[in-house]
Amino acid sequence: MCTAAAYHDGDFYFGRTLDFTFSYGEEVVITPRNYPFVFQNGTEINDHFALIGMAHVEKNYPLYYDAVNEKGVGMAGLYFVGNAEYKEIRADKTNIASYEIIPWLLSRCATVKEAKKQLLNINITNESFSDALPPAPLHWLLADADESVTIEAVKDGVRVYDNPVGVLTNNPPFHEQLFGLNNYMHLSPKEPKNHFSDKLALHAYSRGMGALGLPGDFSSSSRFVRASFIKMNAVSNHTEWGGVNQFFHILGAVSQPRGCCDISEGEYEITLYTSCCHANKGIYCYTTYENHQITAVDMYKEPLDHAELIQYPLVDGEQIRWQNE
Repeated sequence: MCTAAAYHDGDFYFGRTLDFTFSYGEEVVITPRNYPFVFQNGTEINDHFALIGMAHVEKNYPLYYDAVNEKGVGMAGLYFVGNAEYKEIRADKTNIASYEIIPWLLSRCATVKEAKKQLLNINITNESFSDALPPAPLHWLLADADESVTIEAVKDGVRVYDNPVGVLTNNPPFHEQLFGLNNYMHLSPKEPKNHFSDKLALHAYSRGMGALGLPGDFSSSSRFVRASFIKMNAVSNHTEWGGVNQFFHILGAVSQPRGCCDISEGEYEITLYTSCCHANKGIYCYTTYENHQITAVDMYKEPLDHAELIQYPLVDGEQIRWQNE
């Protein structure tokens, strides 16, 4: 499945892993300020914040998996199977289809605080983009430099949770994910001490035992604990690219290698891509399963006042830097 995170080291970084069995042909897509966003509710926005992120473009429309706007607000959608519930159109609400929620909020909100006000009146609908692309069951991580929230459309309606760890995985619902951290309050990056019994001479027998008990499997609950612990204890070296480097190490801890998540005969879930947007600078970085080299796209090197999407196909295939050619 997937893991998303928001990270601060003085600058703000936002990104995610996308774990699945195959690609939909996603690309790095920049939506300039004058691209016409046309929503199912009839609203058309022709003047808005520019966005950069990963998207599948269908009929010249960016179906964003994750994106960051020019104000530094990031948002990512993650599978929420069995819990997501979208509603029919309601006359008393602002109706937004699930695939529209990222562009609806990021195109107009300069902060998470502004987005939270918008969400008070939003009804996330079950409208499809097309017959071939029905609604995907999702929930979302929304974050800026000041705060993170989780957005869930469930049976009781749209719920917005403060997210103090700035991490989201798939299931269970977020409030249960967060509560589950109580089971791991004993974890520490420091060397463990013997609390088992004063009658036994137990001792740490190697380095790296501070996180003893940290779950290592690929389930959503375990990835949430692992990513949260590592992110909240990670220390960046504060160089120009230090935060980006550290962010990829954080999400590398939940990356899925081919063969460890067997879906069916010969079909495996893998981490198709990992992203990190340096939100302060509008630089979107990514790696793919087949290419560990970080590739970057700078939104501010593009004509952001134009109206046409700007698309960059992913650089795939391992990039090897030879030192002795």
